[in-house]
This record gives sequence, C-alpha cells and structure tokens, in this order.
Amino acid sequence: MSVIYSTLASLANRISDEFHNSFLFTTIFSILGFVENQWVNSYFKRFYPSENFLSFLNNNIILKKHIFNPLIVLFVFALFLLLSINPPSTSLVITLIIAFVGFFIGSAVISRIFLNKPFDKIVKFDRRDIYSIGFILFVISVVFFFVSIASVGGIPLLKPSIRYLLKPAFTMPVFLIIPATCLICSAYLNDFQMEKITRSRVRFRFLLLLIINCAILLLLGYRTPLLASFLIIIIMGFYGNIVSLWEVVISAIIGIGAIIGIGYFRSLGEMTITSSTNPFHTLQSRADFTLHVLNLLDFIGGTFGQTHGHLLISSIPGSDLGPRMMVGKLIAWRTEVTVTPTLIGQMVVDFGKVGVFVEMCLLGFILGIGFKIMQKTKNYFYIGLYSLILTYTILGVETGILDIQVLLYFAIAIFIYLTNIVKIDF
Repeated sequence: MSVIYSTLASLANRISDEFHNSFLFTTIFSILGFVENQWVNSYFKRFYPSENFLSFLNNNIILKKHIFNPLIVLFVFALFLLLSINPPSTSLVITLIIAFVGFFIGSAVISRIFLNKPFDKIVKFDRRDIYSIGFILFVISVVFFFVSIASVGGIPLLKPSIRYLLKPAFTMPVFLIIPATCLICSAYLNDFQMEKITRSRVRFRFLLLLIINCAILLLLGYRTPLLASFLIIIIMGFYGNIVSLWEVVISAIIGIGAIIGIGYFRSLGEMTITSSTNPFHTLQSRADFTLHVLNLLDFIGGTFGQTHGHLLISSIPGSDLGPRMMVGKLIAWRTEVTVTPTLIGQMVVDFGKVGVFVEMCLLGFILGIGFKIMQKTKNYFYIGLYSLILTYTILGVETGILDIQVLLYFAIAIFIYLTNIVKIDF
C-alpha cells in the first residue's frame, strides 16, 4: 500500500505543480493573495466579536470539550426522531434502542481498549502530498460543476425543475469538492500549527473555501453536500483552534436555518407547499416521512434481515438500482424514486436487528478511535479525517451512509485507523 500511496502522491505533486505554475493559476493566486492581505489588515476586523464573546459558553465543559464527541450522532438522531409528527412503532423503538446501545458501546467502551500506548509510531502524512491531492480533487470538482450546468442548460437553483435532469455521472465528481476542501484545509491547518501563517490568514482561507463550496453546491440545488462542507469547516476549525466555541454555536443556528430555508423555498418552487405554510412544516414532514419509511424497513428486516447485504452492495456503480431506489422498490415497488432510509435503514433491511447492533457498534468504534487519535495527537491530517467521517455520519442520520464515495471515505479511514492500532498496540 505504501508503494501505491507514494506513486499517487508523486503524480499528484507533479500535476499540482504544473497547475500552480500556469499563468491562469498564478494570476488567480496573486489576486487571492491580494484579497487575503486586505482582509488581514482590514480596519473593519476590529468590529468583529472577540474570542470572549458569549464567554459563558466556555463554562460549559460538555460544549467546550465534547461538542463534537462521537456521541453527538445519537443526540442528532434523537432530535431528528423528535421532529417527526407521528411516533415510531414498538418494534422500531426496540430497534432504535439496540442501535443507540451498539453505537455507545463501540464509541465509548470498545475504543478505550486500543491506542493506550505512546503515539510515537503513528502513521504520518506529508503536508505537500495532502495539499496536492486535495487541490487536484478541487479542480476536478469545479470542472464537472460547469459540465453539469451545461448538460441541463441552466442553473438548478433558479430552475428547480431541471435539478432532476442532472446526471449522476457529472454530479458525483462535483461532490469531490468536499474531501478536497477537507484536505486543503488540513494543509492550511498544518501551516498554522507550524506558525507559517497567522490565525487570521488561515481563517480567511477556511472562509474562502467555504464560500466557494456554498456557491457551487447551492447553485446545483443540493442541500446535504452544502451542509457537509459547512460542518467539516466548523469541526476542523474548532479542533484546530481556528474557530471559537461561540462561532460554532452561532454556525449551528445558521445551519439549522439554512436547512429550513432551502427546504422551504425549494418546496415553494416545486409548488408542493404554499407561501402560507409554516417553514418548519417542511422539516417536520420530511422527518415524519423518513421515520415512516424506517418503520416499514424495520418490519421488512425483522430480526435477521431480508436483503442480506444487497442494499449496501447496490451502492456500487453499475448496479441496476441505487440503494435509495432499492428502498423505494422495497416499500412501494417504485424504482423511479429515491428514498432516504436514515442511518439504520440499510442495516435493518440487510441484517435485521442483529445487524443494526453490529454495524452501529462498528460505526461507533470507527468514530471513537478517530476521536481518540485526533485528541491525543492534534495532528492536522487526523483532525481533517475525523471531521470528514463525523460529518457524513451526522448527515447520514437522515440520508444513510449509502453513497459509494462516502463509503470509500469510511473505508480509507478504517484502513488508516487499523494500521495505527497494529503499529501502536502490537
């Protein structure tokens, strides 16, 4: 594996250098450098609230130390369930309890067994490699953004009806902007930790990348990837001492507002609601529908499951039906629609209540190990990696972890974490 990584990193570095030395990118980075200097030296910065703004938040140990602990997944899941208008069935309540217990055991109990020795053998990654890989992924995503726009002949945000004409073959590469941003921000975080750039400069670069992400993903009309970019920046910024606790709390409020707002205006554009409808209705109805789907999947899956891994395997490109289309077929025999099954929907259909416990325990263990490594090493790469998988787990509370690229991120994280466990504990 080290040979494969070295080859890919070397190739990425060469391609990245060629881009950076080109006239186009030299001009772009010169302009960005000028804007950054104006930002850093701006007179108006002094009007921005200081680190001690809303200082009472720092007195809350849970918020200050554990706001992005893996157990936040259970908190978000519980909040999502409370949004539903109708209660879950008795069988589903049992399944949910099993899921919550499994996740807690994996993240808070089993993860404590490992990585209790000195971290002198931890796998380390070169900053240049990480930046180059992230930069190339970023360029690819921007290119495919323009290809996607051209393929439908308009901007989906302005014409919601053409959003359904977007081709997955073009939009999937656009979503690479999320791991790309994660890797680039990791490199900038390393520069900050090594005192090569100031806190003001790294904050500007984080903000700039977030703005570019928001512009691209919002214009395509996608809400979940937009929230992923937002969450990754916030989590990385918090653990990298770039973002203050009060900024995290305010960002969470803004994020919730964005979820409600985008969903509301999209529903207005698609004429599924009227302007007199309560904006919270779209969020509640979505949660209620998703919980109803989960009720049906729980009934189908039973104790030992029904599809025995086929739903997860359907994530692989080339499958007759994608995982969310397969869910649509299972509950309504409609293969032309995609249905979100929540975090445990795939688990219960594939392997039943037994599978829910095992998979949630494994998921909790992955996040627990990632959190432990990040806290002990403060390493820029592991902050980025944990931020990436925690973000998709939180968003997966509604959508499920079923996209092939997201499964790939988890596979990479598992490989890296297990490699560290073997090197450190054995």
